[in-house]
Amino acid sequence: MVLKAGPVPILPGEIPARAKFSDPDYNIWCGSMVTGEDGKYHLFYSRWPASLGHLAWVTHSEVARAVADDPLGPYRHVEVVLPARGEDFWDGHCTHNPTIQCFDGKYYLYYMGNVGDGKAMKTLNWSHRNQQRIGVAVADSPAGPWKRMDEPLIQPTPGFHDALCLANPSVVKRPEGGYLMVYKAVADKGPKPFGGPVVHVVATSDSPTGPFEKRPDPVFTAAGSDFPAEDPFVWVEAGWYRAIVKDFRGHFTKAGPSLALFESQDGISWSPAVEALVSKIGVKWEGGEWQELKKLERPQLWFKDGRPEVLFCAVADREDLNHSFLVAIPLRPAP
Repeated sequence: MVLKAGPVPILPGEIPARAKFSDPDYNIWCGSMVTGEDGKYHLFYSRWPASLGHLAWVTHSEVARAVADDPLGPYRHVEVVLPARGEDFWDGHCTHNPTIQCFDGKYYLYYMGNVGDGKAMKTLNWSHRNQQRIGVAVADSPAGPWKRMDEPLIQPTPGFHDALCLANPSVVKRPEGGYLMVYKAVADKGPKPFGGPVVHVVATSDSPTGPFEKRPDPVFTAAGSDFPAEDPFVWVEAGWYRAIVKDFRGHFTKAGPSLALFESQDGISWSPAVEALVSKIGVKWEGGEWQELKKLERPQLWFKDGRPEVLFCAVADREDLNHSFLVAIPLRPAP
């Protein structure tokens, strides 16, 4: 790849009240938005009943769709897109981690799915977590209908970084041809049921529906940490591959728990950007009020004219993480 001028930093702006998307009956997470052929803005997101608690995401999450007339909202729920379809399917109990892309006129909804004993618990249900797999649904419109696959797009490989389970897919069309995915991988070397280490794997394909070839070397790693990062969102801008990740302890930003910016020339080898800090764990509302948060995760971007315009994040502002919601954060232009 021929590199152009260096990319600019990601600078979150103030959030108007209408850009908060919440539902009193549900926890909401994982917002990813695309512009439809109808000129509307279609937000794909995860939701599960707040009555079951935050950790029921692993057992009872479903992917839904909301629509707005403006990229910042307000958004209104329209439908459940990927409902539970039963224990006979690999994604039969839970769908989560949606990320939407439009490639050559078709829409590709990448996501994590699992199946297990179906029990919501006060702790994480490991029978579901360790059955996490990555899939894709395809449609001609954001309104569907969506064709789900009977087999996962990415499955664990014995002895590899993802030998236990995998999740959090992000896919980009490569300027040099083909497609590139980065996903979270959990090995089976650590004590069960957690396993680990937890790293990220790059995979490439000639088609958005695979098959994907896994690259051997993990990315977004940090010396001395078995789980330094999570939630990658990958894109191409100004001749560079770029990614925003959740930085658990500030390994990459040196700013404590935060969102970190990475860059790559080829999408295979990654390094923190010179200005790696995207955001600390908080948001600034319109008018200047800064709100400290318990969680700011699942970064996803929406683009206008090829440039990042809105950063979608999942937010939890309570100790129990319940009644979580999404924010659409407008990005400020670089000085």
